[in-house]
Amino acid sequence: MRRLSPRLAAIVNALPLQTHSRVLEIGCGPGAAARAVAARLTTGHILAIDRSASAIAQAEAAAVDEIASGRMSVRQAAGEDFVLQPHEEPYDIVFAVRVGALDGRHPQAGQRMLQRIAMATTADARLFIDSGDPLRELPIPRS
Repeated sequence: MRRLSPRLAAIVNALPLQTHSRVLEIGCGPGAAARAVAARLTTGHILAIDRSASAIAQAEAAAVDEIASGRMSVRQAAGEDFVLQPHEEPYDIVFAVRVGALDGRHPQAGQRMLQRIAMATTADARLFIDSGDPLRELPIPRS
């Protein structure tokens, strides 16, 4: 397994993970951070999503053991279109690294993505993005 970059390691270390956490990573790329999160879970699960089919293929190929263990899954989906599948439990931690819709670069997509996150998370879920030191927490809009 490739080593995690210091930046991604700092982000993963800053997440308030529990061994039972249900985690959603938006924009997982090749899945390095998701694999590091999966390594910290026992009964928990991380779903890594990305809009890019090639990124999902890379993440899937690199995470064979994590996926086989049931601690990780991957899905091709854009964050602003994400919906829970039937019988899929909501998530309690969401994080995104370099996702333009959440870091202010694409505010309209960001509003839609925040609504999708709200529908896919527990009432006390927390959302983190990488524009802090190393993370910044964003409020999840609740109606």
